[in-house]
Amino acid sequence: MEVKIRIAKKEDAAALLEIYSYYVKNTAVSFEYEVPSLKEFERRICTTLENYPYLVAETDGKIVGYVYAGRFSPRTAYDWVAETSIYVDKDFHRLGIGRKLYEKLEEYLTAQNVTNLYAGAADPAVENDPYLTKNSEHFHKAVGYKTIGNFSRIGYKFDRWYNLIYMEKIIGEHYSPQKAFVPFSKLNG
Repeated sequence: MEVKIRIAKKEDAAALLEIYSYYVKNTAVSFEYEVPSLKEFERRICTTLENYPYLVAETDGKIVGYVYAGRFSPRTAYDWVAETSIYVDKDFHRLGIGRKLYEKLEEYLTAQNVTNLYAGAADPAVENDPYLTKNSEHFHKAVGYKTIGNFSRIGYKFDRWYNLIYMEKIIGEHYSPQKAFVPFSKLNG
C-alpha cells in the first residue's frame, strides 16, 4: 500500500472530520464531547497552518489519517516547543501510516527550529475500559516519545474519569542563542 503525505487544505476538512468524529463519539482518545462543525474544523486547519504543519495521509486517493502540531504555550519562551496530535482512520491502524505522518511532521518542525515535542495520551483509569486502550501510549513510545508526566483522573467522559499521560520527544539542538522559530507559512510559502 502506497501512502502519500501532503499538507492539508481547507477542502480536506470533511474527510478529516469523518475520521475524527469516530474518536469523539466512540472513544476517550479525544476529550471532546461533541463533534465539531465542518466550519469549525476548516477554521482549525487554516489557523494551524499559519504557524505549524497540518498533514494528511492518503492511500488510493482516500485520506486515511492526519497529524498536526500546535503551540504548547503562548509565552515566547516556549517558541521552540510544539504539541502534536494524530488521528488515523480506525480501519487503517497498524499499517505504518502514523509513523509516516510523524516522520514528515518532524521534518517540517525541525526546519522550523522546533526542539521539543509533547503529546498527551489519554490513559484508562481501569483495566479493560470499553472506550480506551493504551494504543496511543504504545504508539508514541514506538516513535521515540518518553513518558514524562501523569495526570490522574483529569478528563471525564462517558461517565468515567480518565488519566492523561504526557510524553516528550527531543528532535532538535538546544543552542544559546537559539535559532529563531520559523512559522510554517513562511517555511512553506
